[in-house]
Amino acid sequence: MNIVKVGMADLDTATDPEILRTVGLGSCVGVAIIDLNTKVAGLAHVMLPIAGKEAVENPAKFADTAIPLLVEKMRNNGAIQNRMIAKLAGGAQMFTTLNQSDLIRIGPRNVEAVKQTLARLNIPIRAEDTGGNSGRTIDFSSVDGSLTIRTVSQGVKVI
Repeated sequence: MNIVKVGMADLDTATDPEILRTVGLGSCVGVAIIDLNTKVAGLAHVMLPIAGKEAVENPAKFADTAIPLLVEKMRNNGAIQNRMIAKLAGGAQMFTTLNQSDLIRIGPRNVEAVKQTLARLNIPIRAEDTGGNSGRTIDFSSVDGSLTIRTVSQGVKVI
């Protein structure tokens, strides 16, 4: 089976029987979207919640620009937006301090921005494994939409 690697602040699509993989999800969020009828899947490795001027350089870096771009790319490959569903992983709080300022809470802010963007696009979230303080590696199957999550502390689980 072909594995399509998605780097940090990147996104890509895959079709049956490919698998999308991203590693190093700490405070970043892996946004996995699929149209199960066409078996067109997409994965974005979102680093930050909201785009600023940098979005011109790399829109895949931000939740509010990466997700619409991913959906457009999936639609160009034959997916139908009103059939898309999403699964999320990541958004960990990797660094804890006594003063939990919003600048430090990037993981939770990323998760919230991803959820708001998906809601705006009317894409329901079917499952998630977010938060905590462990990094994750994920594989997203274009065959059945399963999301396999690997963490050092919790082993492997499939959602």
